[in-house]
Amino acid sequence: MSTPVALAFLGASVLFIVGIKQLSSPKTARLGNLVAAAGMLLALLATLPLMEAHRGALVPAINIALIVVGTLIGLVVGAVGAYRVKMTEMPQMVALFNGAGGGAAALVAAIEFATHGSHSPDGAFVVAMLFAALIGAVSFSGSIIAFAKLEGHFDKPVTYPGQQFVNAALVLIVATLGFVLAGTSHSVVLLVVFLALALTFGVLMVMPIGGADMPVVISLLNSFTGLAVAADGFAIGNLALIIAGTLVGSSGTLLTLAMCKAMNRPVTNVLFGAFGKVTAGEASEDVSGGTVKPIHADEVALLLSVAQHVVIVPGYGLAVAQAQHQARQLADELAERGVEVSFAIHPVAGRMPGHMNVLLAEASVPYEQLVEMEAINPQMERVNVCLVIGANDVVNPAAHEDKSSPIFGMPIIEAEKAGTVIVLKRSMGKGFAGIENRLFVRDNCRMLFGDAKASLQELVAQVKAT
Repeated sequence: MSTPVALAFLGASVLFIVGIKQLSSPKTARLGNLVAAAGMLLALLATLPLMEAHRGALVPAINIALIVVGTLIGLVVGAVGAYRVKMTEMPQMVALFNGAGGGAAALVAAIEFATHGSHSPDGAFVVAMLFAALIGAVSFSGSIIAFAKLEGHFDKPVTYPGQQFVNAALVLIVATLGFVLAGTSHSVVLLVVFLALALTFGVLMVMPIGGADMPVVISLLNSFTGLAVAADGFAIGNLALIIAGTLVGSSGTLLTLAMCKAMNRPVTNVLFGAFGKVTAGEASEDVSGGTVKPIHADEVALLLSVAQHVVIVPGYGLAVAQAQHQARQLADELAERGVEVSFAIHPVAGRMPGHMNVLLAEASVPYEQLVEMEAINPQMERVNVCLVIGANDVVNPAAHEDKSSPIFGMPIIEAEKAGTVIVLKRSMGKGFAGIENRLFVRDNCRMLFGDAKASLQELVAQVKAT
């Protein structure tokens, strides 16, 4: 590797690190994306000189042409997809992109193993290729199933007796094949079987997991993709792949652990537990032996107008109704009247990590109004009105009141401590955890039924009229 190429890889790595750092804040997230994308472009350009002509000058020319064509196709598909995807479908797009990365890593590993593995004396190369193929294949098939679940194609988790035993046996078989391939046999046929079993395991791993745990699953699969890419980098000697894959793998792992901590559950419980298996129940007007109390929009507008501090808790229902812009309009109207407005963000609200942050940023909600759960909870007793829009499980008091509840111990936004709680919902349908929400029957809670977007539009008009 020449000095200019090495310096280019170093520069790309710095851009990757700076870009990921900037993603930690909504204020700099957009710039962080551009910085990381610039790093990837630089890494791609730095890879071109590394291509060697083994069979004449035509080989690198063909390879360069393929890279250019593939890059252009990827740019078009990515741009069209990014512009056309709805905010409610952003998690599905993330799952697809992650699956594409895992699949690409597995293909690179499989091709390198089939091409060079059979006569390579380097055991580290063979092990790295097999590891990348295994993890990449699991990430690919698992991400596709996660996408299908988010699209609603699998409403109920697929479970059957002895499922964990079957999965464990499959892991043992895959591990055994891996040892055989790395040791005495470098058979391409065995490699194909190895990949097929890895793809199968990815499907079986994600199928039993319920929708409530999809954000954690997507984050975990993202870390798998990073590890596969890093293993590819070690095998083919590409520093950019090593650094980028390590960054993605480590950040995805840390995010997965942080989200599990936010739900007070270990990763093993997400993958093998029963929380995701609970299915949502039918709508009911009776919750935990209590009765819900409806309210009209004009009454809510009056409460909001005379309040000093209003907290808005967004959830997936806000995304489904595409009501983020109306939520911002309501916040702006209240702010003009001297009301302090904050948006309380739960770490696992929505369908992917940071879903609510992305949703509200798209509506140009000021970053200063976005308050994390740990910061807003100590303030809730001084909040006059808490407006819950499309959120359910993340405000359910059962998390710290009912030891038999599947969400017991999960940190929540303590909306019930506010002076008045207004919940915007279409009906009394349950959340992803499939359990009744005790908040709805509290004495200080009122239900404003209807489409969130229409309800917020009416609230904006009513507040303007007061």
